[in-house]
Amino acid sequence: MPVIKPSFFNRDTCLVAQQLLGKIIRRKYRGQWLSARIIETEAYYLKEKGSHASLGYTKKRKALFMPAGTIYMYYARGKDSLNISCKGKGNAVLIKAGFPFFDHRSRPAVSKIMQQLNPTISGEPRPVEKLCSGQTLLCKSLDLAVEDWDQQQFDTDHFYLEDINTTPEKIIQTTRLGIPAGRDQHLPYRFIDFDFAKFCTSNPLTKRSIDKNLKILNGTTE
Repeated sequence: MPVIKPSFFNRDTCLVAQQLLGKIIRRKYRGQWLSARIIETEAYYLKEKGSHASLGYTKKRKALFMPAGTIYMYYARGKDSLNISCKGKGNAVLIKAGFPFFDHRSRPAVSKIMQQLNPTISGEPRPVEKLCSGQTLLCKSLDLAVEDWDQQQFDTDHFYLEDINTTPEKIIQTTRLGIPAGRDQHLPYRFIDFDFAKFCTSNPLTKRSIDKNLKILNGTTE
């Protein structure tokens, strides 16, 4: 089982954010493994104003100052959000979106469990391809909660990341979402698997005015 180890995160945050694309999140829920492929990430650094860490150390932000590979979860608009600390105090990567993944560990039938965990506002089953199209949707579909995992380490019996040796051919690099004006909103620290762009939080390729900072990168990053 090619589990991603803490050393993977003990590197530059933007590099980690790119190389997380294509990795698999595994979460065990009532005896069943739920899985999602990471398709969108954002990088955050201590010394830029868009990060939580730039606001200073608090008990709630403790995970950002813990060793690389520590889980940092917080509430985004009242809902759970998943981050992981990287090399350097205060640096972290946000798992922005995923896509349900099925294999011998997570059979297609588990999609119904994910739909039960994350229905639409009206209570209807959410389309499978939209179950993880956003940082809070991802956490809800995989039953990841702040009170369970903030400041914790990954656990191969319950929640971990796996490398299935899949690398995106192309990566979109653009600006992050939801960063207020004056807080380094111009920094191109958001990364998207090109082939899954239509399933990410917001597809930058379909906007009327394409971000001038948008680039298409080769998926092979060193």
